[in-house]
Amino acid sequence: MEADAAKTDLSTCFGCAERDRRIARLEDHVKQLQQQIEALSRAGKRQSAPFSRGVPKADPKKPGRKAGEDYGTKAFRAVPPVIDEVYDAPRPAQCPRCGGRQFIDEQIEHQYQVEIPRRPIHRQFNVAVAHCTCCGKRVQGRHPLQTSDALGCCASQMGPQAQAAVVMLNKELGLSQGKISRFFQGLFGIQLTRGGSCQIMLRAAQRCEGNYQAIVRRVQESPWIVPDETGWRIGGGPAWLHVAVGSGTVVAYLIARPRGFKGSALLIGQDYAGTMIHDGYASYDQFRLALHQTCLAHLLRRCKELLERATRGAVIFPRKVKALLQESLEIRDQRDAGKISVQAVSAKADDLQRRMKSLTRPPRSNALNERLAAHLHHHLGELFTFLRHPGIDATNHKAEQAIRPAVVNRKVWGGNRTEAGAAAQSILMSVLFTAIRQGRDALEFLGELLRALPTHRPILLARTG
Repeated sequence: MEADAAKTDLSTCFGCAERDRRIARLEDHVKQLQQQIEALSRAGKRQSAPFSRGVPKADPKKPGRKAGEDYGTKAFRAVPPVIDEVYDAPRPAQCPRCGGRQFIDEQIEHQYQVEIPRRPIHRQFNVAVAHCTCCGKRVQGRHPLQTSDALGCCASQMGPQAQAAVVMLNKELGLSQGKISRFFQGLFGIQLTRGGSCQIMLRAAQRCEGNYQAIVRRVQESPWIVPDETGWRIGGGPAWLHVAVGSGTVVAYLIARPRGFKGSALLIGQDYAGTMIHDGYASYDQFRLALHQTCLAHLLRRCKELLERATRGAVIFPRKVKALLQESLEIRDQRDAGKISVQAVSAKADDLQRRMKSLTRPPRSNALNERLAAHLHHHLGELFTFLRHPGIDATNHKAEQAIRPAVVNRKVWGGNRTEAGAAAQSILMSVLFTAIRQGRDALEFLGELLRALPTHRPILLARTG
């Protein structure tokens, strides 16, 4: 009888029942995670489309732009401004359908074609060499199209535009040195070894050093910057690629061994006192003199991930956080449309910060929600800077756009083999992408720089007073 009573007490114990329910929930969660791990493992081993986005939609939208008033002007290739060659396409002697030989209403229509020349230009420079009768020093001439003064065994070289193309193919388009060699050989019949391609990169980086330093200084002097970083490799060892987009049209890259504050400070400067728009990485908080804006897109993405996995009451907190962040973006849009004054927006920013503070203060039973709450509470003063200071972005999309080409290149050839190659990567990417942001012909600018004398090299950034 006593054993039956004890058994009855255990079965009706509230704590035991809650424990059993919690164990059941955890077992279900573990089962779901195991299924996800198995699915990811199978997808990774699949040879075709290992990066598939999942099951296609049953009723996908029709590809292309939608017809209607919002379609805009349909684009056509423009007529070439200069015609280099003219060819006639006479009508056939007889109709290809019926064989008739009589025709009426004959007229001439025009078709245009742009083609690339596959025959390279081979130049010979007759360099005058002499000795000065006063000092006895050797003197030689130089043509504006020459890229160096080398003679003898080094007299046969690549032209400035060809060298600029090598740099662009590698640093902007991501081709490896071997593919660049095959490209020049297959398309133009120009022999270029992988070592020769590497030497072109290093020489070009040396010529761009002055412009690179000017870009870095302009970034450090910008009233706001958008920094980011991603993993890199130097000689197979770990390194980091840091990027900082400055106000105007400048973007600077730096590949360095240190991560976090030490690496960012090498590019930005540890005493930077402007506004930093970043992804919330803790190392950026060490820039004590700067005003900060945390990227809302990262926070909204984090809320979305929590909502996808949350159950029952755990969905309440990420939903409220998401609603507050979206409300701040709506207020920004109303301000930019002129519907709300700057003073009213600042007051709303204070209200949003108070509401976020009260939302993140109480502890949470869900560990993931508590982690997000702690992050938000720590960065309360950085969430709505874009509302208090017009002209500041709410996200770090500028840095993510700037870092994307480097990430693509890293997936192709992994990084750099030497410290010199990493330095050249930093310099050339900064010069190329800053030129592109300025709307300049990066290929032409680099070619001009490669053939200029050291005292007359072109300047990418106009000097500020």
